[in-house]
Amino acid sequence: MEANKIALVTGGSRGIGRAVCERLAKDGMDVVFSYRNGSEQAKETEQRCAAYGVRVLAVLADVSKSEDCDMLVQKALEFGNGRIDVLVNNAGITKDNLLMRIKDEDLDAVLNVNLKGSFYMMRGVSRIMLKQRSGSIINMSSVVGLMGNAGQVNYAASKAAVIGMTKSLARELASRQIKVNAVAPGMIETDMTGAIPETEKEAMKNTIPFKQMGRPEDIAGVVAFLAGEDSRYITGQVLCVDGGMAM
Repeated sequence: MEANKIALVTGGSRGIGRAVCERLAKDGMDVVFSYRNGSEQAKETEQRCAAYGVRVLAVLADVSKSEDCDMLVQKALEFGNGRIDVLVNNAGITKDNLLMRIKDEDLDAVLNVNLKGSFYMMRGVSRIMLKQRSGSIINMSSVVGLMGNAGQVNYAASKAAVIGMTKSLARELASRQIKVNAVAPGMIETDMTGAIPETEKEAMKNTIPFKQMGRPEDIAGVVAFLAGEDSRYITGQVLCVDGGMAM
């Protein structure tokens, strides 16, 4: 019997990351995911994925540290008996403020997780996928990386840079049939957006042509598409899942 594909997801303990882990598990992939805190949430993600009859491994790791990323890739490689078929760079943070109020440490923190973390993971996994001559890398960007947003200069910079990395790596790996794409979520119902006051949330919804926020499952479905065979001829692309915000 053919072994399940191995998916590695960063930041998989909650929100979009958890939805991605669940969807890939539902599609029959064994899942390795990282988390930086919240061990109880990580256990819940493990349980939800395992309910689909696949193998699951949760790894405590800080993707802003290259050594943690190397460790995470190694653990996934051992778990997958030498294979990693899908990488989803989902881990991300925000440190929002007006530009004049953004501290150096807030800029560094956002770039270290959102940009450098994705870079470290792609560097580690691409070596494996080149040997396999197959694989799919999916980077989580944002409509903010395409449109910009007041109060999120640091976040927008990190997510725009992720798009640049995605397109560059897609060109590097295309000869080996390895796909590299990005997903750009809009306003999605997560813990992060849950903290926004209702009046502000309603004002935001009015900027969305669909007039509603998306769900983590909306993102997970697109990630699953990019991870699967139906997207075999798609690389270097940015798919906006935003209810029309960025059009």
